[in-house]
Amino acid sequence: MTSEHDTLSVGMVGYAFMGAAHSQAWRNAPRFFDLPLRPRMSAVAGRDEVRVAAAAAQLGWESTETSWRALIDRDDIDLIDVCTPGDTHAEIAIAALEAGKHVLCEKPLANTVEEAEAMVAAAEKARASGVRSMVGFTYRRVPAIGLARQLVAEGRLGTIHHVRAQYLQDWIVDPQAPLSWRLDKSKAGSGALGDIGAHIVDLTQYITGDTIATVTGRLETFVKERPLPSEHSGLSGTAGSGTGPVTVDDAAAFLAQFRGGALGVFEATRFANGRKNAIRIEINGSRGSLAFDFEDMNVLHFFDGDDPSATAGFRRILATEGDHPYVAAWWPPGHLLGYEHAFTHQVVDLVTDIAKGADPAPSFADGLQVQRVLAAVEASSLSSSWHDIPA
Repeated sequence: MTSEHDTLSVGMVGYAFMGAAHSQAWRNAPRFFDLPLRPRMSAVAGRDEVRVAAAAAQLGWESTETSWRALIDRDDIDLIDVCTPGDTHAEIAIAALEAGKHVLCEKPLANTVEEAEAMVAAAEKARASGVRSMVGFTYRRVPAIGLARQLVAEGRLGTIHHVRAQYLQDWIVDPQAPLSWRLDKSKAGSGALGDIGAHIVDLTQYITGDTIATVTGRLETFVKERPLPSEHSGLSGTAGSGTGPVTVDDAAAFLAQFRGGALGVFEATRFANGRKNAIRIEINGSRGSLAFDFEDMNVLHFFDGDDPSATAGFRRILATEGDHPYVAAWWPPGHLLGYEHAFTHQVVDLVTDIAKGADPAPSFADGLQVQRVLAAVEASSLSSSWHDIPA
């Protein structure tokens, strides 16, 4: 068991949607999993003194800072958790790594390939001193996704031929939905492509164990001007007076080829009316297939091509058994897990790797590889041609 002295003191930057999700993970991980280090929620940083104090009280943080630099400068902080818009990721993460702090950074890793490359260089330099880093592609930690990866790794699907992936939302389908930082390229880097498309790029590469080699695609902005917000929180807001330009994509669609030869079809949109958070993945191989939809996140569908034809078909696997990834620490079989549990699993893996002196995954280098795919899709949309991704 972990002693009270084996602690990992955490400082978090940002306290909105992702900050709340990360906070519950830091709270819950040591209460359900036997961790080698016990996370201590030492401090949260935000620019507004009143709001950050309220967030700390609600989410369970011991203290506050109004500057992320002040947070990094604190001697009692071991790890910096970056939950801010993408335009600040590189500056905060690099400063933290240079100060000898471990870093967990939300996805996508950065707003540009150049920023991501600088973050990888800082992470590699810090690694030599035992400082670890991870990018938060949280959906990897869904038990059904872990099972899918196991099936592919065991050869149950054979040679992979097709990868289909969609991430479908509808939270800005109303043209009167107000602007937010997610619709501002200077802050978000890109729209649906980077915010949600990054997830399906990472997930398909994680499940297949293969990487994307080349892409061709198209980005589209359906609503090019929106009301300015009078207030905004998470994915919702209230329209105020005046309007402003939308400078990111509303939707992205692209074709890909993986290095192993599989063909990929990808779609990411915030305009799929009626779809709230549908992450749909289907992978077809020479021996079998699997299918997953996050809106039914405890279930994986698996087709075994070796079954007799008279009884062959997709089987519905409820991934809540104790021998499914992460599940043994939670509830009895059939008692479902939710969105927040993957964030807890992320903390479990990160803390365990830090204690072991191991390299957490996904690494900043993994985040850079995804960033290169996103950049290639954006360049392809401008040039109407195929773009290769460096190995």
